[in-house]
Amino acid sequence: MSDLEHTHDHEHCGEHTHPHTHDHGSMAPHSDEENLALLGYMIEHNEHHGEDLHELYHSLDNAGKHEAAALVGDALHYYEHGNEKLAEAKKLLEAK
Repeated sequence: MSDLEHTHDHEHCGEHTHPHTHDHGSMAPHSDEENLALLGYMIEHNEHHGEDLHELYHSLDNAGKHEAAALVGDALHYYEHGNEKLAEAKKLLEAK
């Protein structure tokens, strides 16, 4: 596998996993403007999903599904942390 090729494991319905390989060797780099636009879009997109997850957390918690709510809360935390990393990357690109 080349440095540009990587593997992801995907799980379907909790039943099985399988590797999924990508090769990005032929992918041309985006311009700085395109990268900034994509990062901005992804951050905003993720924020909307975060709002949805927040509502789902409260819905589950209010329905007494506390274990599921806790897991959604954990996922929301990681989602927000990921968005913070995207925002940091965007700031680095904006500084150049």
